[in-house]
Amino acid sequence: MTPEEVATFERCISVGGVALFPADTVYGLATEPDSREGVDRIYRLKGRAPEVPAAVMFFGLELALAALPELGARTREAVARLLPGALTLLVPNPVRRYPLACGPAPERLGLRVPLLEGELAPLAAVSWPVLQSSANRSGGPDASRVADVDEELRAGVDLILDGGELPGTPSTVVDLSAYESDGSWDIVREGAVPREAVVRCLR
Repeated sequence: MTPEEVATFERCISVGGVALFPADTVYGLATEPDSREGVDRIYRLKGRAPEVPAAVMFFGLELALAALPELGARTREAVARLLPGALTLLVPNPVRRYPLACGPAPERLGLRVPLLEGELAPLAAVSWPVLQSSANRSGGPDASRVADVDEELRAGVDLILDGGELPGTPSTVVDLSAYESDGSWDIVREGAVPREAVVRCLR
């Protein structure tokens, strides 16, 4: 992946286009988080119910923390210990940022900051957050290669970034929505990061 390809990805997102791109787990679909047209296209491509939430991905931890200044100190510390990595964190969203990603729970946001190494390292230059969801039909298998993505889905995007073969296991989803108040948390979906690693970070 080249810096020129990453710049094209940023331009695509900035105008509400839909891109197929590699994360640190599986291939995903991305668009501008506040683009109703882009978000609707992703949901149509996936055949996904509109009330199912997505996540907002930042390509650097500092960008994520700067965009969510209302996070409490305890939650911010937890986010900084857990990310970047193959995790989706459900965090409080009291000012209801990125409502198109939140579905029926606007006061809770799914947050992703991937670990960008090797072939994916150029993506760390992306300064624009994206609303993202896995590049598969709803309920279908996750894609570890571009060739694994449904052909009609590939034909429906504006841009394809090929980052080679990915690990192929989706992110672990950790609910931190009550962490600020009482230190409690829960794993909503087992995935690429094992429970033991989360426990070590939040102990």
